[in-house]
Amino acid sequence: MTNKLTKKDVQQAAWTNVFFHHCAQNYERMMGLAFCHTLSKPLEKLYPEKEDYKKALQRHMNFYNTEPTLGSIIPGIILGLEEGKANGDEVTEEMILGTKTALMGPFAGIGDSLIGATYQSIIASIAIALSTDGSLLGVLFFLLFHAGGTIFMKYALFMKGYELGLKVLEILTPKVTEMATTFLGVVGLIVVGGITANTVKLPIAFQYTSGELVINIQNILDKIMPGMLPLAVTILIWYLYAKKNWSAVKVLVTMLVTVIVLVFLGIM
Repeated sequence: MTNKLTKKDVQQAAWTNVFFHHCAQNYERMMGLAFCHTLSKPLEKLYPEKEDYKKALQRHMNFYNTEPTLGSIIPGIILGLEEGKANGDEVTEEMILGTKTALMGPFAGIGDSLIGATYQSIIASIAIALSTDGSLLGVLFFLLFHAGGTIFMKYALFMKGYELGLKVLEILTPKVTEMATTFLGVVGLIVVGGITANTVKLPIAFQYTSGELVINIQNILDKIMPGMLPLAVTILIWYLYAKKNWSAVKVLVTMLVTVIVLVFLGIM
């Protein structure tokens, strides 16, 4: 049986993304729950079997974060790939997740620069200038081009992403799928590694002192391998989360208590 999405199904998902892309935001999954919510209705149609539908929802509840305007193309692409997977095309779960992970980083950087720092700033500047004499023209201009403009871009990019997702399926072969999955997996790991290197900090304040001799532990570790401790802690957290089934809350509380103790002892 072929499960096809209608144009109305895709449009409803696009509008859900427009207005709910930041719903249920949290530090564990960021926009992950909103992404899952966006695709929940079409996925229910694509996967009529309850277990298949549950698996589809679960793979889209993981961490996800990007700039929401230009990044609206990503859920559209993923929806197209999900439709292909549901209909037996050469699309794997690894390829879907790898595509998601690989795209969210670049679109976050480009989107924040073009939309957040440039487009919105220009629109706000023009609106302020139009409002200096108390005119409502500036307010109307801001609503039209800030709110209206971004709404249009989000909707249009989602629909274009869905179209691209379907076109990707036309050129997929088992060999291309294998190469794409490997490539996207590598890119995804690079993105995650870059985020880890830039955000995880674990400085050692303790210094060994003997007379006039002072040994800076942090300098020694940096000479061996910069970022050694952040990497070790990241791997440990992954191990506890993925292999020992620790919850995110349990990991965070353990980290918080450990850091407090280390700071109190003067180690950090």
